[in-house]
Amino acid sequence: MSQKIAILGSTGSIGTQTLDIVSQNPNDLQVVAMSCGSNIDLFEKQIRKYNPALVSVGTEELAKDLKTRIADLDVTVLYGMDGLISVAAFDSADTVVTAVVGMIGVQPTIAAINAGKNIALANKETLVTAGHIIMPLAKEKGVSILPVDSEHSAIFQSLNGERHNEISKILLTASGGPFRGRTLEELENVRVEDALKHPNWSMGAKITIDSATMINKGLEVMEAKWLFGVNLNQIEVVVHPQSILHSAVEFMDGAVIGQMGTPDMRLPILYALFYPNRKTLYAEPLDLFKVGTLTFEKPDMETFYGLSLAYDAMDAGGNIPTVFNAANERAVAKFLDNKIKFLEIPEIVSEAMINVNFINNPTIKQVLETEQMTYDFIESRW
Repeated sequence: MSQKIAILGSTGSIGTQTLDIVSQNPNDLQVVAMSCGSNIDLFEKQIRKYNPALVSVGTEELAKDLKTRIADLDVTVLYGMDGLISVAAFDSADTVVTAVVGMIGVQPTIAAINAGKNIALANKETLVTAGHIIMPLAKEKGVSILPVDSEHSAIFQSLNGERHNEISKILLTASGGPFRGRTLEELENVRVEDALKHPNWSMGAKITIDSATMINKGLEVMEAKWLFGVNLNQIEVVVHPQSILHSAVEFMDGAVIGQMGTPDMRLPILYALFYPNRKTLYAEPLDLFKVGTLTFEKPDMETFYGLSLAYDAMDAGGNIPTVFNAANERAVAKFLDNKIKFLEIPEIVSEAMINVNFINNPTIKQVLETEQMTYDFIESRW
């Protein structure tokens, strides 16, 4: 019997790779619902190929256009946040792949959990901003949250059969991005096209910029804390330029267990969709002779101080991780539009963390209000 999946963000990097996994496993996986933001040319092709019953797009205007294009198909077309939530909670879906970028993923994820769906989580902002709500809710509803990030999948795999209370620390690996080893002076005049050249991974623009600032690793530190129930001081970032060891866990007896593989996002997607079973991935296998050498370095927390700010945000708690995330989202958008310099990204994040009002134990409503307050603060200054 095939597993039925809904995909939030089917036209993005994770979404298209998820559909590649579906194509490789047509007897085991069936797409029943999916959403996209604005790329309806690709979305139409996906709908025709995978035959979902329900789809959603970003705006009413796009929904009208899409309805005209696929008038020959029996597909319900929705739009906006209501559409996203409907896709996430769709009756016949067993698992929801949350592949949208940003805080737009929070409400649909909560809707999916409330509807009893397992979550293949690629939207790290969900736990960064609302981990204090999401994790208890998932436990209450008895649903699994299976990480799709390569690092968190590696940690999850390394913990198989182990007791979480025996963890000494999590070794969260980072490639170092395209600017590893650079000084602040050397980063002063970085261009958008330079920051988008990641040495190992093929990802969307926003996450590629986050990798260049190392803020992405900061978001992953926050996500790891919620996913694995560890303290912040138990998460150590290790720069590993080859991206072969995807992360590891050190246990109290000194043993270190990690997961290695080629840098291919389809591996953690496949693992999340078929857990606890493993399936064949039709991709180039890891050749250690070809790799030759694995190296490890401490992160430069002064040059890439966005990573240090993430620890500060998580330590402060309350709504400050939301401020951190929302400020970064807006700052990255401004950098991609050539409105600010690369080094202004962490500067904006830091200023927002200082200036936006603190809320100790925010509700989802307050999380979303914090996002807007952060945007308003940034627009008033930059």
